[in-house]
Amino acid sequence: MNEISTDLREANILIVDDETVNLRFIEKILEMYGFTNVTCTQDPTQAATLYQEKNSDLVLLDLNMPKLDGYGVLGQLNTLTQGKLPPVLVLTAQHQQKYRQRALDMGALDYVTKPFDVDELISRVRNLLEVQMAKKYMENQNGILEQKVRERTQEINDTRLQVVRHLGRAAEYRDNETGFHIIRMSKVAALIAKEIGMPDNYCYLLLNASPMHDIGKIGIPDYILLKPGKLNAQEWEEMKKHAQIGADILADDDSDLMVMAHDIALSHHEKYNGTGYPNGLNADEIPLAGRITALADVFDALISVRPYKEAWTVEAALNLIKNESGQHFDPMLVDVFIKNISKIIAINEHYAEPLTDDVQRQNES
Repeated sequence: MNEISTDLREANILIVDDETVNLRFIEKILEMYGFTNVTCTQDPTQAATLYQEKNSDLVLLDLNMPKLDGYGVLGQLNTLTQGKLPPVLVLTAQHQQKYRQRALDMGALDYVTKPFDVDELISRVRNLLEVQMAKKYMENQNGILEQKVRERTQEINDTRLQVVRHLGRAAEYRDNETGFHIIRMSKVAALIAKEIGMPDNYCYLLLNASPMHDIGKIGIPDYILLKPGKLNAQEWEEMKKHAQIGADILADDDSDLMVMAHDIALSHHEKYNGTGYPNGLNADEIPLAGRITALADVFDALISVRPYKEAWTVEAALNLIKNESGQHFDPMLVDVFIKNISKIIAINEHYAEPLTDDVQRQNES
């Protein structure tokens, strides 16, 4: 938004009068006093259009005109501006109080009768323009300030998102992941949210909050996190702590993004039937974002290679999800997941893990 001029002489003035002599006389007076942006019309039906085109700061308006009188012009301007008229100075030969009162009631700010004193007219023009230009200046300054606030807020949000993404990737790298897992599962989670009718803002938050679901793994020892075989009971209890650790890391931030990320970290290992961890929540007690993330995360984990397992086929993974509907997973979300499996597979293929050198050589041989 650009700064606006506060020089009254640069104000846009519109004169509406059906008499050529009157128009030229008033125009010459204004020009003599240094006003440089003066537009004239003898056709009152063009007044509203010219006001809009010129963004007029002041309208000098006659009352007695053919086709459309001054009251009609005031009515059109009121409609066009939704009642927020620019300053209107009525210049008319009508001296009776009823004419003056009607014009003022319709929004005119001043009323001068013909013949008029030139110095008085210029004083009234300047007074009205000073108020109008001050108003426009303040509106412009407010707009500039609001734009700066929006830009700064966007910078903060962008920075927060960068931190979020790096945190999510940091956790995945500790788990021998490349980072593609969190891209896939977060996009699948956002897709599910969209398909169940959640608003765009919610889907956007979920897309950016779900990558932090396993941030608590940062606090799990490597000998447990990277163990190639099955964990023993003690190791499993230690592993389960990552949900609470993640929630603790993401706590004490009241932004929508971090609140959702906290809820996901804490609840994405809860199960629909109440047998999950860390709090044994069931059904709708589990935040929706946690239920969605759990489904997207498990599916991607099943069809991906991990230190302790080979990748499952899509068919095998889908069978497990169907069998766990109402047990591990929200049945409603499972139905939506299955209906959109082609889109989910497309996401998986688009963000597939890059081939290792060994696999690349094998494919080329």
